[in-house]
Amino acid sequence: MFFITISEMFGTNGEKIAREVAERLNYTFYGEEELFKAAEEMGFLLDIKKLDEKSPALLERFFSEKPKIYLDRLQSVIYEVAKKGNAVFFGRGSQLLLQSFDCAFHVLVTGSAEKRVKRVMEEREAGREVVEKMIHQSDHDKRGFIRFAFDEDWLNPNLYDLIFNTDKLSVDSASKMIVDGARSEEIKSCGIDSVANLKKLSIQRQIESRLLETDLMSSYLFFTTEDGETVRFFGFVNSEEEKEKVEILARKVKDIKKVSNDLVVMRSPMSGA
Repeated sequence: MFFITISEMFGTNGEKIAREVAERLNYTFYGEEELFKAAEEMGFLLDIKKLDEKSPALLERFFSEKPKIYLDRLQSVIYEVAKKGNAVFFGRGSQLLLQSFDCAFHVLVTGSAEKRVKRVMEEREAGREVVEKMIHQSDHDKRGFIRFAFDEDWLNPNLYDLIFNTDKLSVDSASKMIVDGARSEEIKSCGIDSVANLKKLSIQRQIESRLLETDLMSSYLFFTTEDGETVRFFGFVNSEEEKEKVEILARKVKDIKKVSNDLVVMRSPMSGA
């Protein structure tokens, strides 16, 4: 199986290109609507919707774990649908989430500010001032989202296998370039090990979000997904009740069949720097 991730600067026809590539290759397309549908099937649609491609408000970021919960769930959805095979992902940090997979081909669609403005003005039938603000806000939000989620610059060329400018490229010609690149011999097909890894990553994000949501996550609690069906907890908790809650929480996660609970109940407050 193979993955293609396509990221765009707003106003460069990135989404049209991504959909065209998916159609040419007969791959499943995952944009906003498709990921929301997958999130709904996994039981946390509203949480995914709350985290758009922008960094959370400053106060919310520092005084709430909610942004991290939403981010974990968004990432879990992407890993979950990636397990199904050949797919084109549009945005949502997919270029970073799937960066370590040899079967993934990462594309960035760019364009000059002037061409982007003119294109959006025609498509939205809007004035220049409004469109310039829309483009500036979109770039700002994407930069903030990738910085918050991955501590990375979304325009870092090292994140992509192919970067092209659509000022002089049509949707058709750009799509052909991506398809040709994705079919190169250097793009390796994901094997069974990669599928298993995607499953583990999805489970990890789901467990982490549940621990955060229930205030059970702490600097003394750790867990590993030793395979696609087993999770092991170790470290310390404050009570037998917390230890039991952690195990119950994990058993509610899809695909988890065995929980190894090696948590130790702290008998006295831990101290030290």
